[in-house]
Amino acid sequence: MKSFFKYTAVAFGAALLTLLGYHLTQEQTVLYTPVQPQAVNTNFTPTTTIKAISTDFTAAAEKTIDAVVHIINTSVEKGQRPSSFMEYFYGRSAREYPRVGMGSGVIVSSDGYIISNNHVVEGATTLEITTNDNKKYEVEVIGTDSNADIAVLKIKGDYNFPYVRFADSDNTRIGEWVLAVGNPYNLNSTVTAGIISAKSRDFSDYDNKNQSFIQTDAAVNSGNSGGALVNLDGDLIGINTAITSNGMGTFIGYSFAVPSNIARKIFEDIVEYGNVQKGLLGVSGNGLNARMAEQLGIEETEGFYVGGLEANMGAKEAGIQEGDIITKIDNAPIRKFADLTGYLGSKRPGESVDVTVVREGEAINLIVALKATPFINYYGMRLRDLSEKEAASYDTDSGVYVSGVENSRLFRRGVQSGDILLAINGKEVERKSDVLAMDEDSIYELTFLNKNGEKMRFIFE
Repeated sequence: MKSFFKYTAVAFGAALLTLLGYHLTQEQTVLYTPVQPQAVNTNFTPTTTIKAISTDFTAAAEKTIDAVVHIINTSVEKGQRPSSFMEYFYGRSAREYPRVGMGSGVIVSSDGYIISNNHVVEGATTLEITTNDNKKYEVEVIGTDSNADIAVLKIKGDYNFPYVRFADSDNTRIGEWVLAVGNPYNLNSTVTAGIISAKSRDFSDYDNKNQSFIQTDAAVNSGNSGGALVNLDGDLIGINTAITSNGMGTFIGYSFAVPSNIARKIFEDIVEYGNVQKGLLGVSGNGLNARMAEQLGIEETEGFYVGGLEANMGAKEAGIQEGDIITKIDNAPIRKFADLTGYLGSKRPGESVDVTVVREGEAINLIVALKATPFINYYGMRLRDLSEKEAASYDTDSGVYVSGVENSRLFRRGVQSGDILLAINGKEVERKSDVLAMDEDSIYELTFLNKNGEKMRFIFE
């Protein structure tokens, strides 16, 4: 009998168990589960060598353990069930119940900045951390990136904390020894060991997020989310985020970490700019495999197949064409979609990258300037402003272009890429800013224009 495993976020501990591109859906037997946070450092230590077969983990553990903190997330939940006959008869009251979740975080600077997972701090009314010496501190959320599941926190007050240094996660190797440090099951300062078993793991088939994880067999459980994955030098190579699970939230062999290069870039963006600066190529397409190669009639089975190009983006301006196969960026091999998203996740708008494409059997190098995303994510849709050409083609003076649909409710009703969102709750929208001004939680009506010129109006209860 075939077994299926859940890729589960190891979100909370004991009390609470809780660019531009498209790619081919590939078979997976793993389901998503976030893990717990861990602390890192703003200092950068390139990782260029791997220790020879060493099983002495004491130095790395001692360097890391004091920089990993225990996060307590207290939130308020409204009850759904009536608690008495009178309440049932006259209607439910908005009873509120406290709920406590636990995770981990990594101190990345001496003045108390912490990197953790977004799912560890999401919905918190109060946040508190405990360091390895059992001291408690209040923290504030500086910013988050839900797509990468990264949160940046700051300890309130002026202190001098031990912290973890960043390593270059691009230089990690499969088979390299690593340590996971966190607070599973409310057990403070727990260290487990394993090896890197894979890189560039992508679980977007389950959560519709373009992510690229380091996979390890170091034991990680509920409460480890946001904790540190470090090399034998004790330097940060990842933030533990998810595990393979049997559905009960327990570790059964593999865990997944956000690479430190991505986490570091998000951290620096949030601290410096207040939000995440995403540098995009402006391509859409699929990661190649044998089945797709056969369908396309090509020999290449690895790389990223360019199926489309966004107007006014760097890829098109640099000369990348539909049908090109991206095989390298800055000499980093691109074998699949997650390799592409993982590498670009550490880049900002304005930076340039050297892209190697295969075109009719010939390798071509092109310098591509990365640009900011023209899209917004709203109600499970990816939206951008209409171009003049598109507005003329659809014969409309208003609306925003639907570039992608992740909302299953809309998808089942026929909303798809290429439609135009005309109105929200009966109010006409002309630009992305009009959409962002509308509260997602208050949507009861959406009006679209499809490619056939037909209006579609959906009313939600």
